[in-house]
Amino acid sequence: MRHNKKFNHLSRTADHRGAMLANMTISLIMHKRITTTLAKAKALKKYAEPLITRCKDDSTHSRRVVFSYLQNKEALKELYGPVAEKVGDRPGGYTRIIKLGHRLGDAAQTCFIELVDFDENMAKSPKAGKKTRRSRRSSSKAEAAPAAEETPAAEAAE
Repeated sequence: MRHNKKFNHLSRTADHRGAMLANMTISLIMHKRITTTLAKAKALKKYAEPLITRCKDDSTHSRRVVFSYLQNKEALKELYGPVAEKVGDRPGGYTRIIKLGHRLGDAAQTCFIELVDFDENMAKSPKAGKKTRRSRRSSSKAEAAPAAEETPAAEAAE
């Protein structure tokens, strides 16, 4: 029977898979965006997001739990420093997967996986300057009204 075997094994042994996911999580934390295959990115999302959730609580216990997964002091400092500040109010969904296409060598589907709050392109497009949509009829009336006001003023000046 195949009970409780939902995760992708990625054609690796358990030790190899754990080491690979830990290394990819360290790279994701340090570089904020990595390129990988879609299957690995989906597995990485399930591995990394609970660790990022754990970093919201900056206690000795949570640091030791995360360090037991990552085994990298620099990644731990980065995770509990800038990353924890940015994701402090976010309830979840810390990573984003963007598909890139197929790799030439083996036609594997590749993608970016990135930390959501660290994407400069998304942060630069604020939605505060949003314009309201108007129908054609109301916009033509608005344009015609100032033109009608200018005509008597122009005649009075002459």
